[in-house]
Amino acid sequence: MIGRAGAIAVLLAAGVAATPLSAATFRATLLVPADDARLSRARLERALPTQPSGPTADALKVALSESQVALDAAGAALALEVVEVGDAAAARSAAQKAEKAGAAALVADLPAAWLLAAADAVKLPLLNIGAPEDTLRQADCRHNLWHLVPSERMAADALAQFLIARRWTQVLLLTGPGDADRARSATVQASLKRYGLKVVAAKPFKLSADPRERELANPLLLTQGSYDVVWVVDADGEFAQTLPYRTAQPRPVVGDAGLVAVAWSPRFERFGAPQVTRRLLKAAGRPMGAHDWAAWMAGKALVAAAVAAPKGPLPAFHKALSEGEFDGSKGVVLSFRPWDGQLRQPLLLSDGASVVALIPGEGVLHPKNTLDTLGADAPEKLCKGRP
Repeated sequence: MIGRAGAIAVLLAAGVAATPLSAATFRATLLVPADDARLSRARLERALPTQPSGPTADALKVALSESQVALDAAGAALALEVVEVGDAAAARSAAQKAEKAGAAALVADLPAAWLLAAADAVKLPLLNIGAPEDTLRQADCRHNLWHLVPSERMAADALAQFLIARRWTQVLLLTGPGDADRARSATVQASLKRYGLKVVAAKPFKLSADPRERELANPLLLTQGSYDVVWVVDADGEFAQTLPYRTAQPRPVVGDAGLVAVAWSPRFERFGAPQVTRRLLKAAGRPMGAHDWAAWMAGKALVAAAVAAPKGPLPAFHKALSEGEFDGSKGVVLSFRPWDGQLRQPLLLSDGASVVALIPGEGVLHPKNTLDTLGADAPEKLCKGRP
């Protein structure tokens, strides 16, 4: 079902009114969940660094609006339509409708299954700004999927790089009871193995009202033993938030609490980052978070493609989008990996109060691009849908 009578049209203009009539107008459609549970009051009040802090459309609009001068100079324009969908079938229908209406690209902040339904329904490039699952870059990859949001493997690799640099090599791994947590825990263990870290113990936790299971939610009991660091895998985040400063040993906590790997932090103060954060604060009343950055970056990528191919045709726009190089205010040039469609990017390690590190750090080596030390590298390619 498509909410709000089918769509919320936002002709941003990113130069639409001011651009000459001869300019090409590229249309993009943003697909978002109707009644998004991630934006419930309870979720927003918890303010978890890996969760959205507001509608992704806000940051995407900021990116298009701030690029108006560049679009005008190139003689191009971008128009954005925001469409709410309620399930995978609605996502598929909305994607097909947008393609038939002449959209140049789709942007999606959707669950993985909905995202795949939309990608399979169209030939348009689809920019993923919300689903971090590694399977979307591997076995369930699609040739038209491009990922602005960092993958779970990228986040795990970033933390593992930091731990090995600090010589915190003995890891106590705590994993939640859900299928998503178990899958993410396997990803963490792959990163630990990649960087030579050792899991000294792997324990499950569970929040439960059953007195027989109280030990599974007790930080002091769960963190007995000898280790250098506690790594917690908790997609919900409720248990993870109870761990820092409550462990049996005085040790740091990383993963889904304590030190977290994110695409962006409002505490980041380099490479023009404060100005980026303030622009969203001015437009939407909140500083830019990790989820917002992916949406903002999608807008920057669309603008770069429109500037590179201002007169079209669409294949030229699509080529410019997939092969472009972008500035994400992280100090390096960003680009898409051809083997899995993932945007190469540094990640920030933050404890919420400050940015502790920008990863990859000094001393990290790679034959071609150090950013490819985060996430699956070309030799690990599992995507069959890409050349």
